[in-house]
Amino acid sequence: MLNDLSLARLIGAWCLTVMTMGACSIVAGAAITISNGELLLVACLVPPAVMLLVWRSARSIIVAEVAYSAHGPAKKARS
Repeated sequence: MLNDLSLARLIGAWCLTVMTMGACSIVAGAAITISNGELLLVACLVPPAVMLLVWRSARSIIVAEVAYSAHGPAKKARS
C-alpha cells in the first residue's frame, strides 16, 4: 500500500492536513495571533523536512533478508 506513495504526495497530504486543521480552528473561533501563526507554520514545515531527510536514507535491511543471506546460499549449495 505505501510502496506506491511518492514523497511529494506524502508531504503534500501532510501540509494539506495541517492547513485544514488550522482553518477549522479559525472557523471554530480560535484567536488569530502571531504565535498561533508561527506554531501552524512550524507544524506544517518541520515534519515534511524531517521526512525529506529520513526518506532518502539507505533502505533498512529486514529480518527476512538477513536470514536468507545467512542460510539461503549454504542450503542451496548442499542440495
